[in-house]
Amino acid sequence: MALDNLISVVFNPSDLPAIDAALGSIEAALSGKVINLTPEERRRYASISNETAQWVQKCRGYMNQVPALVPGYIDLAELDRDVQARRDLMPRLRRARSILESMDDTALLLGSDVWTNCLAFYRAVREAAKSNVPGSTSIYQDLAAQFPGRPGSVPPAPPTP
Repeated sequence: MALDNLISVVFNPSDLPAIDAALGSIEAALSGKVINLTPEERRRYASISNETAQWVQKCRGYMNQVPALVPGYIDLAELDRDVQARRDLMPRLRRARSILESMDDTALLLGSDVWTNCLAFYRAVREAAKSNVPGSTSIYQDLAAQFPGRPGSVPPAPPTP
């Protein structure tokens, strides 16, 4: 039975350093401008979706039209900087997410190909061990450790005299 090869990718010797350099440039450009939140913090803070972005824009418009209604504790200059920075960041974030998703999908398919081939080898070794093919039992026992709790179908190797 032939195994389906889901994906075939080869990185040329110049590809990986180019990717690393591009990622380094992105990291350098974002240094001091981005932060990492804990999962707890992510749940704590509000987020703006496509639907709420229009409402935010409408609020900012009313703040300009009727400044007397803006509470004194709202720093409009800082609000405008936040709005602009978010506007600048979002298209790049969408682009980065698309790249990350394609890299993640590629890694998933590569992993699936690797795992499927290794399982096929494991099954072949198991059958060889059942047939007492020399050298197969120790390989099978070593590989079977990946699946603890499953009953082994190959008895342990007999002690050597």
